[in-house]
Amino acid sequence: MTSKEILSQLKTMGSESTKKVLVKHGAKEPFYGVKVGDLKTIVKKVKVNHTLALELYDSGISDAMYLAGLIADDSKMTKKNLQDWIKKAYWYMLSEYTVPWVAAGSMHGHELAIEWIESKDEKTAAAGWVTYSCLLAIKDNEELDLKEIKSLVDRIQKDIHKSPNRVRHTMNNFIISVGGYIAPLSEHAIATAKKIGTVQVNMGDTACKVPSAPAYIENMKKRGSLTKKKKTVKC
Repeated sequence: MTSKEILSQLKTMGSESTKKVLVKHGAKEPFYGVKVGDLKTIVKKVKVNHTLALELYDSGISDAMYLAGLIADDSKMTKKNLQDWIKKAYWYMLSEYTVPWVAAGSMHGHELAIEWIESKDEKTAAAGWVTYSCLLAIKDNEELDLKEIKSLVDRIQKDIHKSPNRVRHTMNNFIISVGGYIAPLSEHAIATAKKIGTVQVNMGDTACKVPSAPAYIENMKKRGSLTKKKKTVKC
């Protein structure tokens, strides 16, 4: 399938009801309102197709951009590609899902996570925290800098309540990822989360709530998934 054919198909797969839901979550035009499950039917057809992924992301249509992340060959993503993608990510489904997933799977994941975390731009900084969280989930501990991760946890304790809205959300998720995937730092993450207390995030006109980090980590433990690494963070 060509990018033109996929865009045409996506248009027919969208629905007004899905669009209304996504708008409440912050989606902006142009987008068709295609459910993620339906996007995955296209993924099964085209599989990994890097050239197609780049073309779809450049369309500027949210559904196609999300799909691009699912079919991208992360290993072929250049730093320039990823910087371009985060600049074009105009709402959090792209800046906190698509781009970080692909960045974490690339050879530039750690470098960009650290760079983006320091950004003054809210969505870019949020992308940085998510990218690092993804690295925690998919990389063996031996490949990670545990001292750096601990320092980031400590930094979050000091900064989270005065950080921008979406950055607070992704910082909270970073604490969860440390507690859930990094065994040597799990207790430190839980203790820090308890000190932080309730994290306030404006979730818009939705029923979404900010997860309690200690409770979330405890649920991972009960499910038997605590510190178990993932093959991929894409979903």
